Amino acid sequence: MPDRLITLCYRKIIDATATRSWDQLVWNDSYAEFRLQAQNFNPGQQYRSFGEILHFMPGAERLHFLVSGAVTGYVQQLNERMPDITDNLGRQFLRFKRFQFELINSDLQDKSKHQIAVNFVSEPLRWHDTVGAFLVVSEASAASDADEILTHLVPLQPFLSIYSILTPASDDSANAG
Repeated sequence: MPDRLITLCYRKIIDATATRSWDQLVWNDSYAEFRLQAQNFNPGQQYRSFGEILHFMPGAERLHFLVSGAVTGYVQQLNERMPDITDNLGRQFLRFKRFQFELINSDLQDKSKHQIAVNFVSEPLRWHDTVGAFLVVSEASAASDADEILTHLVPLQPFLSIYSILTPASDDSANAG
Protein backbone atom coordinates (compact mmCIF):
# COMPACT_ATOMS: atom_id res chain seq x y z
CA MET A 1 0.00 0.00 0.00
CA PRO A 2 1.44 3.40 -0.93
CA ASP A 3 2.24 5.93 1.73
CA ARG A 4 -0.70 8.17 2.46
CA LEU A 5 -0.21 11.49 4.15
CA ILE A 6 -3.21 13.04 5.85
CA THR A 7 -4.00 16.14 7.82
CA LEU A 8 -6.66 16.10 10.49
CA CYS A 9 -9.01 18.92 11.40
CA TYR A 10 -10.45 19.34 14.87
CA ARG A 11 -13.37 21.73 15.26
CA LYS A 12 -13.47 22.97 18.85
CA ILE A 13 -16.81 24.58 19.63
CA ILE A 14 -16.93 26.89 22.64
CA ASP A 15 -20.09 28.32 24.15
CA ALA A 16 -21.57 29.42 27.47
CA THR A 17 -21.32 25.88 28.87
CA ALA A 18 -17.49 25.86 28.66
CA THR A 19 -15.88 24.66 31.89
CA ARG A 20 -12.15 24.65 31.08
CA SER A 21 -10.23 27.82 31.92
CA TRP A 22 -8.74 28.20 28.43
CA ASP A 23 -12.15 27.79 26.81
CA GLN A 24 -13.74 30.34 29.14
CA LEU A 25 -11.00 32.90 28.47
CA VAL A 26 -11.35 32.46 24.71
CA TRP A 27 -15.14 32.67 24.94
CA ASN A 28 -15.15 35.80 27.13
CA ASP A 29 -12.53 37.69 25.12
CA SER A 30 -14.05 36.77 21.77
CA TYR A 31 -17.44 38.02 22.98
CA ALA A 32 -15.95 41.32 24.15
CA GLU A 33 -14.17 41.71 20.80
CA PHE A 34 -17.35 40.81 18.89
CA ARG A 35 -19.26 43.54 20.72
CA LEU A 36 -16.50 46.04 19.92
CA GLN A 37 -16.11 45.09 16.25
CA ALA A 38 -19.85 44.77 15.61
CA GLN A 39 -20.18 48.52 16.17
CA ASN A 40 -18.45 49.06 12.81
CA PHE A 41 -21.19 47.10 11.01
CA ASN A 42 -24.14 48.10 13.18
CA PRO A 43 -23.74 51.84 13.84
CA GLY A 44 -27.42 52.48 14.57
CA GLN A 45 -27.66 49.43 16.86
CA GLN A 46 -30.58 48.25 14.75
CA TYR A 47 -29.41 44.63 14.65
CA ARG A 48 -28.99 42.48 17.70
CA SER A 49 -27.60 39.14 16.52
CA PHE A 50 -24.52 38.17 14.55
CA GLY A 51 -26.83 36.50 12.00
CA GLU A 52 -28.78 39.72 11.42
CA ILE A 53 -25.61 41.78 11.05
CA LEU A 54 -24.19 39.22 8.65
CA HIS A 55 -27.39 39.13 6.60
CA PHE A 56 -28.09 42.85 6.36
CA MET A 57 -24.70 44.57 6.49
CA PRO A 58 -22.27 44.35 3.55
CA GLY A 59 -18.79 43.19 4.51
CA ALA A 60 -19.87 41.83 7.90
CA GLU A 61 -18.33 38.42 7.10
CA ARG A 62 -15.05 40.14 8.03
CA LEU A 63 -16.17 39.89 11.67
CA HIS A 64 -14.74 36.35 11.76
CA PHE A 65 -11.30 37.72 11.00
CA LEU A 66 -11.65 40.87 13.09
CA VAL A 67 -12.69 38.96 16.21
CA SER A 68 -10.01 36.29 15.69
CA GLY A 69 -7.37 38.72 16.94
CA ALA A 70 -8.78 38.35 20.45
CA VAL A 71 -8.00 34.61 20.50
CA THR A 72 -4.64 34.48 18.71
CA GLY A 73 -2.66 34.85 21.94
CA TYR A 74 -4.60 32.03 23.57
CA VAL A 75 -3.97 29.76 20.58
CA GLN A 76 -0.24 30.53 20.83
CA GLN A 77 -0.35 29.33 24.46
CA LEU A 78 -1.16 25.84 23.15
CA ASN A 79 2.40 25.59 21.75
CA GLU A 80 1.09 24.09 18.52
CA ARG A 81 -0.53 21.16 20.40
CA MET A 82 -4.07 20.41 19.33
CA PRO A 83 -6.33 20.70 22.41
CA ASP A 84 -8.61 17.90 23.60
CA ILE A 85 -7.35 15.26 21.14
CA THR A 86 -5.28 12.45 22.62
CA ASP A 87 -4.14 9.07 21.41
CA ASN A 88 -5.47 5.88 23.01
CA LEU A 89 -2.81 6.20 25.75
CA GLY A 90 -4.08 9.63 26.73
CA ARG A 91 -1.12 11.52 25.23
CA GLN A 92 -1.67 14.85 23.54
CA PHE A 93 0.57 14.45 20.51
CA LEU A 94 -1.13 16.13 17.54
CA ARG A 95 0.54 19.31 16.40
CA PHE A 96 -1.39 21.87 14.40
CA LYS A 97 0.13 24.10 11.77
CA ARG A 98 -2.77 26.51 11.36
CA PHE A 99 -6.10 27.44 12.83
CA GLN A 100 -9.21 29.28 11.72
CA PHE A 101 -11.55 31.16 14.03
CA GLU A 102 -15.26 31.27 13.31
CA LEU A 103 -18.20 33.04 14.87
CA ILE A 104 -21.13 30.64 14.90
CA ASN A 105 -23.66 32.76 16.76
CA SER A 106 -23.72 35.76 19.02
CA ASP A 107 -26.05 38.35 20.42
CA LEU A 108 -25.14 41.87 21.45
CA GLN A 109 -27.54 41.77 24.40
CA ASP A 110 -27.35 38.12 25.48
CA LYS A 111 -23.84 36.79 26.10
CA SER A 112 -25.17 33.26 26.68
CA LYS A 113 -25.89 32.99 22.93
CA HIS A 114 -22.26 33.60 21.99
CA GLN A 115 -20.86 30.51 20.28
CA ILE A 116 -17.57 30.19 18.43
CA ALA A 117 -15.44 27.53 16.78
CA VAL A 118 -11.69 27.22 16.45
CA ASN A 119 -10.71 24.82 13.67
CA PHE A 120 -7.25 23.31 14.10
CA VAL A 121 -5.52 21.68 11.11
CA SER A 122 -2.77 19.23 11.98
CA GLU A 123 0.67 18.87 10.54
CA PRO A 124 0.84 16.04 7.98
CA LEU A 125 0.70 12.52 9.39
CA ARG A 126 1.46 9.18 7.78
CA TRP A 127 -1.76 7.13 7.80
CA HIS A 128 -0.93 3.43 8.04
CA ASP A 129 -4.30 1.85 8.65
CA THR A 130 -7.65 2.09 10.37
CA VAL A 131 -8.31 -0.43 13.13
CA GLY A 132 -11.87 -0.37 14.38
CA ALA A 133 -12.55 3.21 15.43
CA PHE A 134 -8.84 4.18 15.49
CA LEU A 135 -6.55 5.70 12.89
CA VAL A 136 -3.01 4.28 13.02
CA VAL A 137 -0.72 7.24 12.27
CA SER A 138 2.89 8.25 12.66
CA GLU A 139 4.85 11.42 12.08
CA ALA A 140 5.13 12.13 8.37
CA SER A 141 8.89 12.51 8.74
CA ALA A 142 9.26 8.93 10.06
CA ALA A 143 11.19 6.86 7.53
CA SER A 144 8.72 4.54 5.81
CA ASP A 145 11.43 1.94 5.08
CA ALA A 146 12.55 1.73 8.73
CA ASP A 147 12.27 -1.56 10.63
CA GLU A 148 10.24 0.11 13.35
CA ILE A 149 7.98 3.16 13.15
CA LEU A 150 6.47 4.60 16.31
CA THR A 151 2.74 5.06 15.89
CA HIS A 152 -0.28 6.55 17.62
CA LEU A 153 -3.81 5.21 17.69
CA VAL A 154 -6.16 8.17 17.31
CA PRO A 155 -9.78 7.48 18.19
CA LEU A 156 -12.29 8.70 15.66
CA GLN A 157 -14.59 11.09 17.49
CA PRO A 158 -17.04 13.91 16.91
CA PHE A 159 -15.53 17.08 15.43
CA LEU A 160 -12.32 15.32 14.32
CA SER A 161 -12.02 14.48 10.65
CA ILE A 162 -9.54 13.77 7.92
CA TYR A 163 -9.11 17.20 6.36
CA SER A 164 -6.96 16.17 3.41
CA ILE A 165 -5.25 13.13 1.91
CA LEU A 166 -2.08 13.46 -0.11
CA THR A 167 -0.95 10.43 -2.07
CA PRO A 168 2.31 10.66 -3.99
CA ALA A 169 1.84 10.54 -7.74
CA SER A 170 2.94 7.23 -9.20
CA ASP A 171 5.74 7.15 -11.75
CA ASP A 172 3.28 5.81 -14.38
CA SER A 173 1.08 8.91 -14.18
CA ALA A 174 4.13 11.20 -14.36
CA ASN A 175 5.25 9.46 -17.58
CA ALA A 176 1.80 9.43 -19.18
CA GLY A 177 1.76 11.67 -22.17
